[in-house]
Amino acid sequence: MKVFEPTWLVSAIYNISPSDLKHQGIRVILTDLDNTLVAWNNPDGTKELHDWLAKMQAVGIIVMVVSNNKSARIARALKQLDLPFVSRALKPLPVGINHAIKELGVPKSAVVMVGDQLMTDVWAGNVAGVRTILVKPLIQTDAWNTQFNRLIERFVFKQLEKKQPLIYREDLNGNNHQ
Repeated sequence: MKVFEPTWLVSAIYNISPSDLKHQGIRVILTDLDNTLVAWNNPDGTKELHDWLAKMQAVGIIVMVVSNNKSARIARALKQLDLPFVSRALKPLPVGINHAIKELGVPKSAVVMVGDQLMTDVWAGNVAGVRTILVKPLIQTDAWNTQFNRLIERFVFKQLEKKQPLIYREDLNGNNHQ
């Protein structure tokens, strides 16, 4: 079950601050696309997303999408965001993550993988040897091809919670809602 354990659980990607990342020595965020960065059915993103990306860019933190989607789908979704990406990442295999790390020329210790699924994002990040952040899905519905993963994920979550409660925090420091 260790392969499914995220380093951190954070309620939303937008709550990950540049200062928390810098404190952890993280210079690169590899992120899933659907339901992590943007809602799977609303690829334009929100003002909150655009503001968060601007904060990351202002301090030199690279944000790169690593997705199992086809290149055309990702390019269409990122058209307004101008982010680099790796398509057909083959998660839960570490192929896409390793490709991104090699392309960026950074050590694994400076990278974090962020995603909304234990069965793809966290698993791939852990196997690749980078730290991982599990976020809550942006919306409660999923594309048809993710629904099966969610079913298995519920079982895995229950197994992980037998060791310790999995509580989503508001930031990497473990703070909760006030």
